[in-house]
Amino acid sequence: MIDKNIGFIGLGNLGKNLANSILLGGFNLFVHDLIKEKANDLIKKGAHWCENIKLLVDQSSIIITCLPNPNAVSIVMESSKGIIENINSSHLIIECSTTDEEEIIRLSKLVETKSASYIDAPLTGGEWRSKKGNIAVLASGIRESFNRALPVLKEIGYEIVYLGEKLGSASTVKVLTNYLASINLLAIGEVLMICKKYNL
Repeated sequence: MIDKNIGFIGLGNLGKNLANSILLGGFNLFVHDLIKEKANDLIKKGAHWCENIKLLVDQSSIIITCLPNPNAVSIVMESSKGIIENINSSHLIIECSTTDEEEIIRLSKLVETKSASYIDAPLTGGEWRSKKGNIAVLASGIRESFNRALPVLKEIGYEIVYLGEKLGSASTVKVLTNYLASINLLAIGEVLMICKKYNL
């Protein structure tokens, strides 16, 4: 059975594109962000705005977070009005935020205390690919949870790579892809500098 009610928290440059793809996929989308104006286009297309996280959790069976840093993730997950306070055994959390393995493992243990499910699913490929719904998704976590998440992940990503049951593996690989991208950009810069020096 496919979950149809999806909650989405974090409507930044990347998040709003992912949320839009989910909406276009025919899911019931419930959204929240610190700045409501970021949700205006999604609301016009049929998304439901939630004034707080509790309202979003109450109406969703899968909750996706797409936040800019570990501190933001911690606030959304652990505050007195956050996700963990309000979830139950029916919920699956998909962490698309950029964070690290230790933080993923720590948060997963808190989620487990509420008998909910949790996977990390960071993204790679850039904002421009997210607009087309073909960004790459790296995922790790219990296979059953991954299988449950797969229908909605297919809406936001073209390449979906399952990296096993060890939570945090996907987040580690995400950091490594950033490392490789940075090295390649540095190499390209060096090559272009030499070309300019020799008037090529």
